[in-house]
Amino acid sequence: MSPLGLLFLTLFNSVLGLSILFPILGPLGRELGLSEVQVGLFSTGYALMQFLLSPYWGRRSEGGRKPILLLGILGFALSFFLFGLVALLGQKGLLPQDLLFALLLFSRLLGGAFSSATLPTAQAYVADVTGRESRVGGMALLGAAFGLAVILGPALGAGLAALFGLLAPVFFSVGIALLNALFVHMVLPESRPRGVGKGARLSPLDPRVFPLLLLGFALNLSAVALEQTVAFYFQDRLGLSGVDTARAVGMALVLYGLVAVFVQGFLVRWLAWPPRTLLLLGLPVSILGFLLLVFAQSFPALTLGLALQGAGAALAGPGVTAALSLAVKEEEQGPVAGLNSAAQALGRMLGPVLGTGLYRLAPEAPYLLGAGLLFLALLFLPALSLRVRL
Repeated sequence: MSPLGLLFLTLFNSVLGLSILFPILGPLGRELGLSEVQVGLFSTGYALMQFLLSPYWGRRSEGGRKPILLLGILGFALSFFLFGLVALLGQKGLLPQDLLFALLLFSRLLGGAFSSATLPTAQAYVADVTGRESRVGGMALLGAAFGLAVILGPALGAGLAALFGLLAPVFFSVGIALLNALFVHMVLPESRPRGVGKGARLSPLDPRVFPLLLLGFALNLSAVALEQTVAFYFQDRLGLSGVDTARAVGMALVLYGLVAVFVQGFLVRWLAWPPRTLLLLGLPVSILGFLLLVFAQSFPALTLGLALQGAGAALAGPGVTAALSLAVKEEEQGPVAGLNSAAQALGRMLGPVLGTGLYRLAPEAPYLLGAGLLFLALLFLPALSLRVRL
């Protein structure tokens, strides 16, 4: 198998171990006596550490990709084991409530700190093993690995929780991470021998990358605001019960994910379009999806809006990542991948707060925000093409 294929498996396993927890964090928090705000802080804190530390790990990876990947995966395993152990003690009533929350939050911060090494190092690895003409396809393959894991992980987590209890997915994630680390250690070749580069700093305000970082932030912010509110939106628009909402949203999100995986894993790689073409096509398709959500009044229309937004984001995302990689020198691949991951993490951190806050003002507001942000990006794209290689 090629190094790119091996890296696909590595990232898939990493994201699978994280996404397994998505369906159980809420009910586990309630079982432990935690409030919704406290449970929300677990995800916010995780994203905050990724925002803060992704640039650091990107620079560090210039001295060797494989050790940083291993460190990120093993740190992730340690943090999840700690989370599971503390939660188990909490279930047995052996920890005071304040200490329980503090230790669980610490474990999530630790997980975010170490997992922030994985994605930027993977992106830099792709830059090492692909030529500039095939960079878009390589970055799209990473997106497909991410999307496929996010589709399968929650279903696997829900199944494990139903069979063995709410903590089973947590310890299963630890096992996946340890096996993934063994896989990386034994099979994945090093793409950049240790000591080749020193990981020079790259400013996020560098004119070569700043506009693209803003675009990546806007894409992630709008997508996360959608994901955090879509269940409320389906229930309110269609007048569904809680159980019917879960079924309808689950079906729609599976289609959403499958469309994104198909676009990134097959369509983008087959067409081999440059970043500018992907953005010129992806941004309008995503805008159309957001606008359809605003006006849709039926399940098929809402689902079509989701699918269009997913397809547009799946086109534009690799376009941004590849454009960032192509905008800098080969010795700056680690630093630029770190900045890209930080911009995405910032979108994931602010998206839930902004999305739910806007939803309280008007249910359509998060989707109008997404359409507006991407429309502005589309307007500035011609000017961006003159300053940045697209």
